[in-house]
Amino acid sequence: MDLVRLFIKRISYNQSQNDAFVLIMHEVETDLKLPIVIGTFEAQSIALELEKSLVPPRPLTHDLFKIFADTFSIQIKRVVIYKLEEGIFYSNMLCVQSGQEYTIEARTSDAIAIALRCNAPIYTYRDIIQRAGIYIPLLNDEPSNTISPSLDNVDEEDSSRNRYTKYALPELKTMLNDCIENEDYEMAALIRDEISKRDSTF
Repeated sequence: MDLVRLFIKRISYNQSQNDAFVLIMHEVETDLKLPIVIGTFEAQSIALELEKSLVPPRPLTHDLFKIFADTFSIQIKRVVIYKLEEGIFYSNMLCVQSGQEYTIEARTSDAIAIALRCNAPIYTYRDIIQRAGIYIPLLNDEPSNTISPSLDNVDEEDSSRNRYTKYALPELKTMLNDCIENEDYEMAALIRDEISKRDSTF
């Protein structure tokens, strides 16, 4: 079966499930999107790695995995989403150490978070993208190989942004530092967006 490469398009809040997000993967050739439901922690971990400018004060679990792999000279060569069964995606990681290859089973959300940190490509099989892929019209659609790092809950996010417009820029920067220190990355992303909006107007 043919492998097709996937890119992260964005992360959206899952309105139908509490404490869940939808990671939208994009297959360039067919323009299909592959939605994958992930938990809050994994969504934050992926969003932080995409954003880069928000550095947690302590390494997250996926950061620790990357440190472990680097310390013992383990390379993550690729992640493959190889099966879809009863709505659950199954994935594995191809790892190489001292020329020896190992295939390790992993939850899809964890595998993707680790792949981002290790600059490893993410693939799935063509029959999976054809069965589970859908066309999703996305507002302000970016080019196919770009990514959108923010956690995207349209209704709640818009109201939160409106709430932050009343604060002065120095207050926002102090609030951003506090959020990072307290590991509240969802609020940090919203405040960061408000700061970026202010900076772009000058």
